[in-house]
Amino acid sequence: MNELSSWNAGPAREAIEDFVRRTTGGNGTEPVPTEHRVAVFDNDGTLWCEKPMPIQADFIVRRLAEMADEDPRLRERQPWKAAHARDLGWFARVVAAHYAGDDSELPTLLAGILEAFAGISVEAFMARSGSFLSHARHPTLNRRYLECGYAPMIELLHYLTDHGFSTYIASGGGRDFMRPITEKLYGVPAERVIGSSAALTYVPDEHGGTIRRTAAADFLDDGPEKPVRIWSRTGRRPMLAAGNADGDIPMLEYTRHDDRPFLRLLVRHDDPEREFGYVSGAERALERAESSGWTVVSMKRDWLSVFDAHGSEERRGEG
Repeated sequence: MNELSSWNAGPAREAIEDFVRRTTGGNGTEPVPTEHRVAVFDNDGTLWCEKPMPIQADFIVRRLAEMADEDPRLRERQPWKAAHARDLGWFARVVAAHYAGDDSELPTLLAGILEAFAGISVEAFMARSGSFLSHARHPTLNRRYLECGYAPMIELLHYLTDHGFSTYIASGGGRDFMRPITEKLYGVPAERVIGSSAALTYVPDEHGGTIRRTAAADFLDDGPEKPVRIWSRTGRRPMLAAGNADGDIPMLEYTRHDDRPFLRLLVRHDDPEREFGYVSGAERALERAESSGWTVVSMKRDWLSVFDAHGSEERRGEG
């Protein structure tokens, strides 16, 4: 059985297979001890679709709109104003400006994100996000969000696990938003999910206490924060890292060893027929990949399929 059957023959697949051979001793060298075989993956745009907006953004916008429906006063403040009007362009502009180095409106957006679920228990939040991911549908693809994972990357996660790797998700997205579905979708257990987080607080009660979300940020797992969080969680320098955007550059750079194999993968969204075509937010990463010899994974060239068979790969509403 072909272990990477969703991958076309070519440089990307060859780089992955060669890396695994060198790591496991399949090329005649001494295998790397399994405890050092750590692989980390960004999520949005690397493991699942992030356009026309990140999946968590849809989850948050719906909650902000719900809050604005309940309290009309919020409709005059951002980001509730944009959510109530379904002005998704406002959210896109703030995110695009952030990646371009302009964070003038980012605090406004982040404050709204943190307030959206402040005060609820971590269990209630995860139940809500899990239900959303299982039932809500992508706005342009003919599939549920839980079916928007990239089949070749999911296959790669299992391929690495089968060869003794511990796989982790290191995402700018919310840690507790992803945790309910990562084991089912990716085979990555909740304790191996690293992501952004609101600050949490423990509230004692007669049932053993409750951990609740607050309206304060704990950390944003993006850019230079990613290597810090990876080390804090794993105590290892990864041997493989996969990303797709400029915010993944530090994580990819950190995946370098002088005494053992390492591999850095950068997913390129160049397949508008089956997914989306864009380079915005990845310009510096693509330049770094070319100058540093990272392995660029072309969706169009390297993937036999983008999504699994549970749903259509045709774009809804497009010919």
